[in-house]
Amino acid sequence: MDKVIDFINLSRDRYVDELKGLLAIPSISALPEHAGDVKRCAEWCADEMRRIGLQNVRLIPTPGNPVVYGDWLGAPGAPTILYYGHYDVQPVDPLDLWTTPPFEATIRDGEIYARGAADDKGQVFMHFKAVEAHLKQNGRLPVNMKFMIEGEEEVGSAHLDDFIRAHKTELKADVVVISDTSMFARGVPSMCYGLRGLVYFQIDLRGSSTDMHSGLFGGAVANPAFVLAQMLAQMKDRGGHIKIPGFYDAVLPLSDDERKAWATLPFNERQYKKDFGIPKVFGESDYTTLERIWGRPTFEVNGLLSGFTGDGAKTVLPAVAMAKVSMRLVPDQDPNKIAELFETYVRKIAPKTVDLKVTRMHGGKPWMASYDNVFIQAAGRAIEKGFGKKPVFVREGGSIPVVSTFQEELGLPSVLFGVGLPDENAHAPNEKLDLGNFHNGIIASAMLYQEIADCRL
Repeated sequence: MDKVIDFINLSRDRYVDELKGLLAIPSISALPEHAGDVKRCAEWCADEMRRIGLQNVRLIPTPGNPVVYGDWLGAPGAPTILYYGHYDVQPVDPLDLWTTPPFEATIRDGEIYARGAADDKGQVFMHFKAVEAHLKQNGRLPVNMKFMIEGEEEVGSAHLDDFIRAHKTELKADVVVISDTSMFARGVPSMCYGLRGLVYFQIDLRGSSTDMHSGLFGGAVANPAFVLAQMLAQMKDRGGHIKIPGFYDAVLPLSDDERKAWATLPFNERQYKKDFGIPKVFGESDYTTLERIWGRPTFEVNGLLSGFTGDGAKTVLPAVAMAKVSMRLVPDQDPNKIAELFETYVRKIAPKTVDLKVTRMHGGKPWMASYDNVFIQAAGRAIEKGFGKKPVFVREGGSIPVVSTFQEELGLPSVLFGVGLPDENAHAPNEKLDLGNFHNGIIASAMLYQEIADCRL
């Protein structure tokens, strides 16, 4: 391993220059006008995988964007890692809040700023470099590796489950490694053993066939914007408790051991509020902020649209109103069941003065592993060697639906091996990745392959 680590250390500047090339591609999967860029990014990843020495590299078509596949299977008898990541990125709006252009990677104060830097191109790229270091220095990997990099994660991975079912034999492995999560805090490496699930809906209300003059029709016709506000207000009480009947029935309570462990983490609520401009934290009573984020379900409004929002005044009674809403779920909540409960409740509280349309958009199951799992422990040792300190064990509030799919369809445990930071603005303007964490992550990834090779399965 000494030769591998030396190679990584000597290549540090080259890695950053190469990463800039990947970050320059605007692979925004949500916007049709970037379909060509998404395909170009997939081809870039395939070319890089071939260059570093992976074999059987190809773009596998799906009804949406292609999956980039490559492998190296030259370690007979050793475990096989299936690495999953994504090459697509979020839209960049609002563009005027970016300090520098989102697809011209810029380094400031030891961090690289660009859309996709942390989510997920930078973290995918560190595994490319870890593989490259092993193959350049040793001519082989200590484990077998399969890479599956998709291009629709940021739009719900609508075709991924079917892809996995159709390629079960090709994707056969011992463990999945995913680097699409964050460390607990700067200087505090961590291992994530739990994720929340997700259900996402769009609610559309129509009160009339066209916008109306609020003086001529106000008071005689229901205002869908106001009706929508009233409906959303009925989703939670003032204490943050979700009012959808049956919503909490399957929630797995937090264990005393978890609550005690999380209470020892270096979390400063005052600094948390300052860092994110939060006047006062809010959530269910009887739970701490970390417990609310990691171990409790949520209902949130993600977007609202109705009426006149331009400069000046327009006395209009809007014809339509729309909201996008999401529910983060925890073990053992089932997304399909929660979706049914939500739809039933929405239809119950919607007045007959408006036409209602409820559209389920996407979702995924929550996931949790035991942190004494042999692969998670191996990953913990690799993180310690890469970052120089033992990791803490945490859950995350976000969702990676494919983790449950890997478990259910392939019978594979997952290791979440992320090196992002909570303040790196994933999905927001000025997304960034700490270059120190990126470099240490390459070393830790290289160590991970050796640690998993040493596991007794």
